Amino acid sequence: MTSTDYTPDMTQPSSRFWDKIADRYARQPVKDEAAYQEKLQITQSYLQPDMKLFEFGCGTGTTALTHAPFVDRILAIDISARMLEIAEQKAQVAGVDNVVFQRAAIDDYAVPDNSIDVVLGMSILHLLADKDMAIAKVHNMLKPGGVFVSSTVCLGNTMKFFKLIGPLGRALGVLPLLKVFTTQELVDNIKARGFDIEHEWSPGKGTSVFIVARKPA
Repeated sequence: MTSTDYTPDMTQPSSRFWDKIADRYARQPVKDEAAYQEKLQITQSYLQPDMKLFEFGCGTGTTALTHAPFVDRILAIDISARMLEIAEQKAQVAGVDNVVFQRAAIDDYAVPDNSIDVVLGMSILHLLADKDMAIAKVHNMLKPGGVFVSSTVCLGNTMKFFKLIGPLGRALGVLPLLKVFTTQELVDNIKARGFDIEHEWSPGKGTSVFIVARKPA
């Protein structure tokens, strides 16, 4: 099901970019299926049937729908209307009724403080204009003892030159907003917002970093 009580302005270039590529994105196989399954299993080890889960940057909903049987309910947001249409279709086919998909951006979306058990930010922090703000917002919405699970491309580890070519690609409409930072910078950002890092893993050199961070109880 989709909630429609929140209608932000989604006319920004990144929203249009993801709408344009949504169908092609949905058809693409997972780049590293073994790593993806490992991330799912680690995440599910933190889930319980009575939990409320929030995901921002949910894309076509695959991850949210996979975790749905393990929690009470999920609210999943994304800025792309087309991505969410595909997510809704997947939910209907799978018969999943405890996931709400909503069109929204994390930077202007209101979630009550101390109300969520688990937050997912998968392949999204490097696409945000202000990841520090998002991390702080996640910390606020989590209950004491709650966990933030993220998987993030850290281009600063191996592709620092992307700081130069990224803006050009975005101006030409062939790339979304992409922020360049290292794994250590990301870890430092997460810790600075009050989290304890419980799990940090990269499947290989130049790949994304998977982090489970806990808000102290």
